[in-house]
Amino acid sequence: MALSSREVDLFERSRGRLEAIAYRLLGSAGDAEDAVQDTFLRWQAADRERIETPEAWLTKALTNLCLTQLTSARARRETYVGQWLPEPVLAGDRMLGPAETAEQRESVSMAVLTLMERLSPNERVVYVLREAFGYAHAEIAGMLDLTESNCQQIYRRARQHLATGRARVEVDAAAARKIAEEFLAAALSGDTEPLVRLLADDAVSVADGGGAVPARGTPVVGALAIARFLRGVLRPSTALRFIDAEHVAAYAAVVNGAPAVVAVVDGRVAAVLALEVTADGVAAVHIQANPAKLDRLTREWAASEPGEPITAYW
Repeated sequence: MALSSREVDLFERSRGRLEAIAYRLLGSAGDAEDAVQDTFLRWQAADRERIETPEAWLTKALTNLCLTQLTSARARRETYVGQWLPEPVLAGDRMLGPAETAEQRESVSMAVLTLMERLSPNERVVYVLREAFGYAHAEIAGMLDLTESNCQQIYRRARQHLATGRARVEVDAAAARKIAEEFLAAALSGDTEPLVRLLADDAVSVADGGGAVPARGTPVVGALAIARFLRGVLRPSTALRFIDAEHVAAYAAVVNGAPAVVAVVDGRVAAVLALEVTADGVAAVHIQANPAKLDRLTREWAASEPGEPITAYW
């Protein structure tokens, strides 16, 4: 049945919300876009005259598609080359969705998106819909064909799995730039001590190259070990081989709500170092260098006004 202009408009008004849900569920902007497009095809094929609440119908259709993807993604993760990290998203991208509450902002952080890999598909859906989008347990239960009490149990279990006991420090764009500048300056100083002072004692660094670019296959744990690792990685002779370029400009940015250093080569984002900031210092460094996970950020970067680079030192 052909869509009327009103039905097309109704879907388009929901697209941003659906993308934001799918991104949190899948950890991939590209996969989220595909899931939303598949939802549109289902909307097009549905008997829409019998759909009483289009928003609920579209959300249920999307979550069912994402549940299928999450199940198959678990198998793909087992054969993934190296460490897996979510696809980073630049501040202002509608993929990030609502950011009015601390819970909504936290749910799209690199740290939480990475931790959500621990959850079962149902736990992830329940957590995202409840924590980030405020759906009632009764509504979520209806979407997943669960009882309301079962949905509440799943939500409590998901929160327990994601509990770290460490609260992130939220920063605005100006503070994020300062943190990124200080972090990069410390990493490039040639001395480990300045970087150790910025890192939490039990900090963790994880790098995702996806097998396409060189990246350490295991996490680096501890402030001193990370400082030594980054000093080696960011040494110009090493970094140029890592990024396969002759000139790299480094910018400060906000990525997934956190300070980040963005390495840009000829207008293309080559790597992102996202920093998880806590009261104890930088608790995690998430390094995304897999080219397949930087396409959207590169497009958004080209459309943004990043300002002057922190340094164009290579």
